[in-house]
Amino acid sequence: MNVATIIADRSTDAIISCNADTPLVEAIRILGKQRIGAMPVLREGRVVGIISERDVVYCIADDAGACLNQPVEKLMTSPAITVAPSTSIDEALALMTRRRFRHFPVVEEGRLIAFISIGDLVKHKMDEIEHEAAALRDYIQTV
Repeated sequence: MNVATIIADRSTDAIISCNADTPLVEAIRILGKQRIGAMPVLREGRVVGIISERDVVYCIADDAGACLNQPVEKLMTSPAITVAPSTSIDEALALMTRRRFRHFPVVEEGRLIAFISIGDLVKHKMDEIEHEAAALRDYIQTV
C-alpha cells in the first residue's frame, strides 16, 4: 500500500495552509481554530516549509514571544520533507520515525496535493492489520 490509498478521497481544497509571509500570530490562530498541530507553508503554491506547534514553542522559549509578529518563513521547519503518492506507507512511517516529525506534505509534480499525519498512516496500518487478521480467522474456520 502507498500514500495514494490514504489520500484517494481527499480534495486539495481541504488542505489548511498558510503563506510564507503570514505572521506567526495568525498562523497560531489558524492552528488553534482548526485544532491541528501543523500545516504546510506555501509560496506561490509550492511547499517551502511546515509550521508546527513545536516551532511555536521553540520560538516562544527562545525570545519570550517577540517572534509572534514575524512571518512564519523565519520560524518554520524548512525545507519540508515531502513524500509522493507512490511512497509506501512503511517508507513514510520509517521516515517519520527516523527524522522525528509527525506530518508530511504530499507533493506531485512540485504541487501540494495532500497533507498527512502520522495518525493517518497508523490508522491505515491498523485497518490493514485488522483486515488481515479477519482473513486469517476466516481461513482457519474453513480448514
